[in-house]
Amino acid sequence: MTGDQALRYRSRLFAYSGLHAADRVLIDELLDQRQRSVAPRRDIVSEGEAPRFVHFVLDGWGCRYRQMSDGRRQLLSLLLPGDLFDTNPQVVARMDHAIGAITAMTVAEVSPDALSALAEARVGIAQALWWNDHVAFGTHREWIASLGLRSARERIALLFCEVYFRLRLVGRCAGPTCEFPLTQADLAEATGLTPVHVNRMVQELRRDRLIEWAGRSLTILDLDRLCQLASFTPSYLHLDRTVPMAV
Repeated sequence: MTGDQALRYRSRLFAYSGLHAADRVLIDELLDQRQRSVAPRRDIVSEGEAPRFVHFVLDGWGCRYRQMSDGRRQLLSLLLPGDLFDTNPQVVARMDHAIGAITAMTVAEVSPDALSALAEARVGIAQALWWNDHVAFGTHREWIASLGLRSARERIALLFCEVYFRLRLVGRCAGPTCEFPLTQADLAEATGLTPVHVNRMVQELRRDRLIEWAGRSLTILDLDRLCQLASFTPSYLHLDRTVPMAV
């Protein structure tokens, strides 16, 4: 693995404060064993499929989603660089939702038995996996609360805040700027809105000098105000158990 690859291919687990250097080496070895490239807008694991691997997102953006027979789709969560998901696929006979790529992705496919054995042998890795699951569950709860309680403007502001904090944790932000390759249609599917409504809300956030969003780049111009607007607190991301990974 080259230096540039090592910078890009960092697991979010590496930010967990209880991990030792030896734990990180063991995780790296797992990530190197089997890697897969996924084209944009293709499934990593399809609904109804029997899952076989624990997946680590090495690069690119993905999502969990449910799609109705008429084509309507709801994004259930975003999968960002550094994330890992479905840490115990062996307990599920069939997927009840799909996991798809939004951009081109590189994922590591890890044997669940290998990861379980590592967790049994290394308490720091076991605790990091528990923390990762707590973050995933907390994020799902926050998205449900957002759909039920937040206005359209607040939902979009929350998503911008969440993505920024999650990417900053794994060293993927340059000051107030981070990658943001979602389309307005993606935002609509994540927030339960129409693309027209999303466009209107994004324009309001721009006019209020809270964000700049052009192409695949998001700049948060006033993080405190954006968090206040979204009623965002990072407690559901459990960042109190982490140390930032500097670029």
